[in-house]
Amino acid sequence: MSTTLTPARRTEPCRQRGDQPVQFRTSLLERLAPYAYVAPFFVVFGVFGLFPLLFTFYVALFDWNPIGDQTFVGVANFERLFADSRFWNALVNTFGIFVISTVPQLVLALGLAHLLNHARLRWAAFFRMSMLLPYITSVAATAIVFGQIFDRNFGLIGWGLEAVGLEPVNFLASRFGSWVEISAMVTWRWFGYNTLLYLAGLQAIPREMYEAASVDGANGWQQFTRLTIPSLRPIIIFTVVMSTIGGLQIFTEPLLVAPESGLTCGAARQCQTLALFLYEQGFGQFEFGYGSAVGVVLFFVVVIAAALNFFLATRTRGGR
Repeated sequence: MSTTLTPARRTEPCRQRGDQPVQFRTSLLERLAPYAYVAPFFVVFGVFGLFPLLFTFYVALFDWNPIGDQTFVGVANFERLFADSRFWNALVNTFGIFVISTVPQLVLALGLAHLLNHARLRWAAFFRMSMLLPYITSVAATAIVFGQIFDRNFGLIGWGLEAVGLEPVNFLASRFGSWVEISAMVTWRWFGYNTLLYLAGLQAIPREMYEAASVDGANGWQQFTRLTIPSLRPIIIFTVVMSTIGGLQIFTEPLLVAPESGLTCGAARQCQTLALFLYEQGFGQFEFGYGSAVGVVLFFVVVIAAALNFFLATRTRGGR
């Protein structure tokens, strides 16, 4: 006698009428939640970053009077700007200060980070954290101190030159001298910050790599150039790009180094930067259209310089 087994019928729980909308709403909220988390940043950036930038482009096309009429002039402000010798003077000053402040600053930061990472120091954490002291010091206080150091009559550098039989130098009287004084302030303020960035990258490199290099016969310089530098290349690219952006927008140090000359940074504008020239035209002369044109040009100068540095750094990495 044979029996036939029939498969058991699959039973499904009864779906309630309101389950599907609830699941749909839950999945929709899950998809929208990440956008809600990042939305505050984009809202703040749009209000305080993107809108002022676009409005600057708009104002640059007008003869803008803040309490009067606004007359559309097209590219006349840019034509006037490129024919203005004060603009070219500020551009040269900006790049000059940027070069002689950024290059020594990053080289000093990289060397000091390498020393702190390998040296056997007591209270090593104290020395490492002390690198942030210049960064948290007031820029005004830094300007006062360096103004006294570089002062021709009572400065420490002038005293040292007299001690060896040389004449004291009035740094602010010449273009290059004022560049040196401002660059010293910038280097002092930022080299500690960059040192900590490099030091963090160095501490992420395994010690075994240096030990293996020593076993293979590599000396200290070879380890530094062939192991340390390639390992730190992403951080170096970051510091170079950020230093470029900050260095080309330098404003506070030139403003404070020669307060008696106002916004011109010297009678001959020997240390006036683009950011200071922008402020002079916009808020000193109340030529908002012309000042906005300076801001637009400064924006493109910073973008092109930062992109060029990034391209060269990544191209070097690809070549190696």
